[in-house]
Amino acid sequence: MDKPQKIISVVKLIPKGSVASYGQVADLAGLPRRARLVGKVLREADDSSLPWHRVLRANGTIAFEAQSEQGQHQTARLNQEGIVVVSNKVDLKKYQWQPSLTEILLQLNY
Repeated sequence: MDKPQKIISVVKLIPKGSVASYGQVADLAGLPRRARLVGKVLREADDSSLPWHRVLRANGTIAFEAQSEQGQHQTARLNQEGIVVVSNKVDLKKYQWQPSLTEILLQLNY
């Protein structure tokens, strides 16, 4: 499985109502310190079912400006899933996805 596909596979595992950071996605995809690659892959992904909106910066902020069209769209999608966004930021202590190692290994077929 190539790097972009590994990243997309991990993003698809993030459950509704949870979020993950770019770095967390990279780590779970077996690509440590490749958070920027995750952003690039998500920007270029052509999959409308991909839950890209569940991926945030390491501090829980949305990568887009709060008043931008993209930022408002991401906030709306997170709100629809019950995730509270305050000042363009999500409380990671409450909403961050914490998958078990078994879950990752089984889902990604490592």
